[in-house]
Amino acid sequence: MNEARSGAGTSAPTVLRMILGRRLQDMRVNAGASLEDAARALRVKPLTIRRLEKAEVGLKPLYVEKLLQTYGAGQQEIDEFVALAERANEPGWWHAYRDVLPNWFTAYVSLETGAKTLRTYEPHYVTGLLQTYGYARAVLRGGFPNGDEEELERRVAARLRRQGLLERADAPTLWVVMEEAVLHRVVGGPEIMREQIDRLLEVSELGHVSVDVVPFTAGAHVGACAPFTYFRFEEPELPDIVYSEILSASMYLDERADVAAHLEAHNRMSLLTSAADSRALLDRMRKEYS
Repeated sequence: MNEARSGAGTSAPTVLRMILGRRLQDMRVNAGASLEDAARALRVKPLTIRRLEKAEVGLKPLYVEKLLQTYGAGQQEIDEFVALAERANEPGWWHAYRDVLPNWFTAYVSLETGAKTLRTYEPHYVTGLLQTYGYARAVLRGGFPNGDEEELERRVAARLRRQGLLERADAPTLWVVMEEAVLHRVVGGPEIMREQIDRLLEVSELGHVSVDVVPFTAGAHVGACAPFTYFRFEEPELPDIVYSEILSASMYLDERADVAAHLEAHNRMSLLTSAADSRALLDRMRKEYS
């Protein structure tokens, strides 16, 4: 994947579209067909086939049907695949917020919505999935200082809408590692910080959510770097993916070495604290904002 933020002109893939793209690639390879063979069947360039398989473009039903015929699939399999392709092309809920969500981030929301496991590292702010309204509004106001009030409210609404995945019957596991500095950064004022810490204490009681706070006393450590999110999916077709960002760029990484390095960093950081110590630190910081 390894897609930088500069690729914002491409269509943000849904997880289902990514799965079907991988299946198309597997079927082509198993049929002994090259990219050039598949391209000739559709009378397109090999790059178009590659983009279909990488979920960089929508899956046109007619293209899918012709490709599967070329690969020797039976009619029932073709019909089922085409039906899934039509579903994959349907916009996600985040499409309604496309005016305030850049395309590179709608890809993130799609991955977040489809993941079975989420691990995040946050050195600066509370992760978006756990932010309160007041905290989210203050963070987004700081991040988009030139936006008007309507845009700000829509950005906040989109962020809070994302949090619904934690309330689903099949909610993913969320494991957050954050720096103690996050709790000292006064976002929106003491009252908003107190409400935010209450939220962190509340969700840390949930069976599928873990909140680890790395204390200042941990000193230098492997993860003292940019924030990142690790995604793991239930579907075997999808590899683990890491999203990382800096001020001027963001990347989606699926190379095994890159993913393994971030996963090891997250594991190491989690060992620098404990659930009990993290909760005690949250309780102490809440009192400081009272």
